Amino acid sequence: MKNLSNNVQLIGNLGKEPQIKEFESGKLMATFSIATTDYYTNHQGQRVNDTQWHQVVAWGKKAELVRDYVAKGNRIAISGKLVHRSYTDKDNQVRYITEILVNDLMLLTPKAESNAA
Repeated sequence: MKNLSNNVQLIGNLGKEPQIKEFESGKLMATFSIATTDYYTNHQGQRVNDTQWHQVVAWGKKAELVRDYVAKGNRIAISGKLVHRSYTDKDNQVRYITEILVNDLMLLTPKAESNAA
């Protein structure tokens, strides 16, 4: 059960173009956000959409895959782990971030429909 201790699996759509950063070492990092939407019925019997945004980070070969094949609006499935970090912004305020560090990803948008180059 060790693999279940910090495991996230999501299917969603990219909200904007992925950001790709190449470091001096040549290693690539891709950051992007995906939206997941659930539906529920409120107390008045109306169907309500509940959209959540998730920040995602991919490294190495997975970042190359994102760079080459993923674009805004594409539907993807990811599996990874939650990572929490903090930093101090330019106004000296501590900011906290929760991201999903990708272990695996699957492209779900058919190639003919993809916006990627």
